[in-house]
Amino acid sequence: MVLVYRYRVKSLIGLLNKQSRACNFVWNFCNDRQKDALRFGRRWHTGFDLNKLTQGSSKELGLHSGTINAVCEQYAKSRAQKKRPFLRYRGKKNLGWVPLKGRELKREGDAFRFAGNTFRVFNSRPLPEGKIKDGTNFSRDSRGNWFLNIAIEVDATAAHARAPVRGVGIDLGLKDFATLSTGEKIEAQRIYRGMEQALAVAQRARKKRRVRAIHAKIANCRNDFHHKLSSRLVREFDYIAVGNVSAAGIAKTSMAKSVLDAGWSSFRNKLAYKAVKHGAWFEEVNERFTSQTCSNCGALPDSRPKGIAGLGIREWQCSDCGCVHDRDINAALNILRRGRATLAVGIPVL
Repeated sequence: MVLVYRYRVKSLIGLLNKQSRACNFVWNFCNDRQKDALRFGRRWHTGFDLNKLTQGSSKELGLHSGTINAVCEQYAKSRAQKKRPFLRYRGKKNLGWVPLKGRELKREGDAFRFAGNTFRVFNSRPLPEGKIKDGTNFSRDSRGNWFLNIAIEVDATAAHARAPVRGVGIDLGLKDFATLSTGEKIEAQRIYRGMEQALAVAQRARKKRRVRAIHAKIANCRNDFHHKLSSRLVREFDYIAVGNVSAAGIAKTSMAKSVLDAGWSSFRNKLAYKAVKHGAWFEEVNERFTSQTCSNCGALPDSRPKGIAGLGIREWQCSDCGCVHDRDINAALNILRRGRATLAVGIPVL
C-alpha cells in the first residue's frame, strides 16, 4: 500500500523557487516539442522520447537529471490521461512543483537530502520504514509555503483484516453531512459558508494575501473534520459501506457551493485508505433508490418520496408494511444492506 506523508519545508525555500521555474521551463519545452510533432504530422512523443530530447540539460538548468526525467514523464502521462494533443503552459500563476525520483531522496535524521542539499522539515509525524516511491515531490501552496510529499510503500498486511462483526451504512448529504445506519446524524460543518462573508470583504478590498489565507483556512478546517470523522468511524466499525453519490454531477446544479463545501469525495478517499490501514472493510455501493426503498420489507411502495419533488419529504410511511421511516436513516440502512450482500459474495481487499 502506498501512502503519502506531507511535511512542511523550512529551509532552502529560495532554491526551490528557482528550481520550480526551471521545471516550468522543461514542461513548456515538452509542450513545444509536442506541438511540433502535431504540426509536421509526426508520432506523438512519449515520456522516453522527451527524456532523450532533454538529455544533458541538467547542469544548464540547475536541476537534478531525475527531476527533468520526472517532469517529462509526468507531461506525457498527463497528456494521455486528459486525452488532449497538448497541454497548457506553466507560468507564474501555477503553483510551484519540483518532482523527483524516489531513489534520489535520502533520510538524514529529521531532515532529507536530495541532489547534494539538505532540506529541513517540520517533523509533524514519524515517517514509517519503507521504500520511497516515484511520485515524491516538492510542492508550493498558494501562500508560498513549500511541502515535501513523500510517497512511501508500507506493509498493508501489518494490520490484519478484522472480522466484519459491526457494520455501518453511511448516507452522505448536505443538511447533515452524514447519516449513519445506527441513527446518528453528523451535522454539516458548512465551513465555506461560514467564511463566505469575510472572503467577500477581502475580495472587494483586493487583499490577495488575505484571500489566500481564508481559502487555506477553509481547506485546513475541512481536512481536519474529515480526518477526525474518518478515524473515528474506522475504529468503531469493522465494516463500512458508503453511498457513491456523485459530487461532480450535483455540483452542476444550484447546490454547487454546498456540495463542494462538503467534500464528499475527499472524505470517501480518507475512509478507504484508513480502513485498509486499520484492518477494516470498506465498500462504495450504488445508492440508487436507497431513500425510496423500505428498509423493513424491501419494497418500493407507492407512498415513497419520488424524484425532485419528493426531496422535501424527510419522513414517510411504507404503504406495504406500515413502517415509518426517516428518509436519511432509511437510506443508510439500505446502503448497509447492499454492502452486506456484497460482503457475502466476497469483496477484494483494497
